[in-house]
Amino acid sequence: MSTIKVQNIQHTASSTNAIALASDGTCTANITNNLSNRNKVINGGMICSQRGSSFTATADKTYTVDRFAHVVRGTFAGTYTHSTDAPDGFKNSLKVVPTSTYTPTGSDNAIISHKIEGQNLQDLAFGTSSAKKITVSFYAKTGSNNNGDQFSFQIRAYNSESVNTKIQTRTFTATSSWQRFTFSFVGDTATTIFNTNALGIDCIWHLAAGADDLQAAITSWTASSLFTAVTGQSNFLDNTSNEFYLTGVQFEVDHAGSGVATDFEHLSYADELIRSKRYFQVAGGTHWGATEGTTNYRLQVPLEPEMRANPTVTVRSGHKFNTRDQNDVTITDPTKSATSAKTRNIWTSVTSSGLTAGRPIMGRSQEGDLGDYLACDAEL
Repeated sequence: MSTIKVQNIQHTASSTNAIALASDGTCTANITNNLSNRNKVINGGMICSQRGSSFTATADKTYTVDRFAHVVRGTFAGTYTHSTDAPDGFKNSLKVVPTSTYTPTGSDNAIISHKIEGQNLQDLAFGTSSAKKITVSFYAKTGSNNNGDQFSFQIRAYNSESVNTKIQTRTFTATSSWQRFTFSFVGDTATTIFNTNALGIDCIWHLAAGADDLQAAITSWTASSLFTAVTGQSNFLDNTSNEFYLTGVQFEVDHAGSGVATDFEHLSYADELIRSKRYFQVAGGTHWGATEGTTNYRLQVPLEPEMRANPTVTVRSGHKFNTRDQNDVTITDPTKSATSAKTRNIWTSVTSSGLTAGRPIMGRSQEGDLGDYLACDAEL
């Protein structure tokens, strides 16, 4: 058996190695497909939208399609749609349309944000001499009215729970046809990324920015707390006929150091949904509990999967339990008196009457109203 001995392998027309061979017998290959678990973005193909299909957002950090948030400094009112306009190979995108016009001033910002937990980013090896490059890619387009608008992409790395960040920025020009954009970021050898379930990296698409937040593209890791866009940024908010579409978002460790984005990693709907539910899920169905006295009982609502942190629970559409007591008698319109939420379950205290202490209770969410549920939010 013969052996071919070379140091690296590359195409005759390329200056980048396709395969880099190490003296210890291992290699690093620049492969653009068939690699699993490489995309750190959840729901990058915009296939999951538990909150609905259309949203009007004005408040800061309003989540729309799963894991993507509307962020505003100043004024930014927009309609977000779980759109079926998408490039080949995709079925959905996030569509944004301004609902009012506004000219940003000072440090105003209109932003789409995707946040990644710090503990999911430790393979980047930031803060060490082995810090890895990052490749971020996504598909974007505009409507015909704002064809050719310039936007900015910003990446923010956090190394503490306070606003202690380092940033880089890039610019891209979108047209009314789908394009894939790819950006490469060198590893940061000086500063680590926060290693908890808190925010580690924020991926930011600037749709508009005030003059105080405009500067030349930042191409090395720079300490800053600013939501900085790039000089030349268009004002997406100058016309209510403007449109911005986003899908196919991928954040990957660039092990080969080539700056080449791999093929978008498509996961099944079930996989994306279960990953999204770590941050937001709705609780309904049948629940079990017990009476604590003659006038109150508690129901346990399980959360699957376990959530990132203790969620904030919001009652949607006058949520009520149709409840049967120990005698199989329906308790009509019981009053929820308190709710405590942990990462694995919600305990709901309910006031009623005519009960016997220590007996089992079955609660069932009322049917007939799609919006009738408990919304559990543990977003970053």
